[in-house]
Amino acid sequence: MELRGSKGLKVIEGADGKALLQANTTVTAAAANVCGSGYTISAGAARYGSNASLYLWWNGKYSGSNKLYDKYICGVLFNDTGSARSMGIRLKDNFTDTPHAEDFGTYSTYAGPVYQKRGGCGEAYSYMKSGSSVVVDNTYTMSGCN
Repeated sequence: MELRGSKGLKVIEGADGKALLQANTTVTAAAANVCGSGYTISAGAARYGSNASLYLWWNGKYSGSNKLYDKYICGVLFNDTGSARSMGIRLKDNFTDTPHAEDFGTYSTYAGPVYQKRGGCGEAYSYMKSGSSVVVDNTYTMSGCN
């Protein structure tokens, strides 16, 4: 379905986070742009208080014949605090032989982008610290796959 007011961005049917995506289409478009050309279909989004926002994008292409698992997914964790934080994002798929894609460090804008070529049934792990306190420690499941 088309994402209202976002100039060509779409949401996978049943994906979480549509309200977050529509709340600020400028930020939504920026998140898609970080992933690169073609990543215009939202696979999910989540807001973690006033600390961070997770955006997952799909480019509409498949890495194999399985239309559920074999989706090229990009993930970005935005820092919403305005200050540099220790943070990171990790994408993992449902396959034990595939390495995780991750980006951890100290960032003032975002961690990522990270890519998973079989990410359609995967998880996105988000993490952020403020000083010595962990303020984001969350695993987001991209779909109800087993």
